[in-house]
This record gives sequence, structure tokens and C-alpha cells, in this order.
Amino acid sequence: MDAAVHTPQAVADATRDAMWLGDRASRLLGMAVLAVGPGSATLTMAVREDMLNGHDICHGGIITTLADSAFAYACNAHNEVTVASGFDVNLLAAARQGDMLTASASEFSKAGRTGVYDILVSNQRGEQVAAFRGRSYTMKGKPVVAGLPVGPQR
Repeated sequence: MDAAVHTPQAVADATRDAMWLGDRASRLLGMAVLAVGPGSATLTMAVREDMLNGHDICHGGIITTLADSAFAYACNAHNEVTVASGFDVNLLAAARQGDMLTASASEFSKAGRTGVYDILVSNQRGEQVAAFRGRSYTMKGKPVVAGLPVGPQR
């Protein structure tokens, strides 16, 4: 990638592409990355029959996994290896087979090595299914994609 095209969006796109290659869990669950930007990401996932629990609704852990994946793409979009240090999730409504869930992640705060991200999961009717807040820890100077700028580009 030419230095002239190292825009924050170009860096986020390259980081998404590199992460997706190794993201076996998200691919296994049928997720798709719709959008990524500096500190943001949007992923979707269709609720399948094999994702249902004993109450015939989507397992809360699978909804949480969708939110966690959106969190990962958002907090790594600055091209520094960043991992979760914790998260809280509130399940707000049931998701059912056939629902298309969308997880939208946005950076709430990023200072030094730590960040806070809010992720809202909604269904195809725009109904909120889950609210997730993730805390991240960045490994300063360790790029996801070698040769690209690291850290928030302002």
C-alpha cells in the first residue's frame, strides 16, 4: 500500500481483510463484515436452527459472540493488535430462527493502551436484541498489518 493511501479508512480496510483471513469463529457462524472504519465496525449474522437453545430462541452466547466479533474489528481497525480485557452484555430481547442480526460497534473512548467500545445488536426490524460494552487492551506498536501506520490516525 502506497504511503499516499494510508488514510485511516484504508488502514481499517486492510486490518479487516487481514483479520478475516484468520477469523474462523466468525466465518463458522456465518457472520459477514458489512463495514469497518477507524474505531467502528458493523457485522451481520443470520440465526440458524443450530444456534437455538432449549427454548427455541438464539443462544445468548451466540448473540454475544456476534457482538464480540464486531468489537474485535472496531478496536483493531487502528492497526494495533488489540484484545478484549472484559465486557458486559445485556440481552434485551429474544432472537429467533431466521432473524438477521446486526451488531454495530463504535469506539466510546480510547486512551493509551485501553479503550471502551459500545456494541448494539438489533434484528431486521430494528428491535434491540443486546447491548454490549467491551473493554480493550492494545499492544502498543504491534501492528495487525506490517508496513501500515499503527494507532489512531487523527
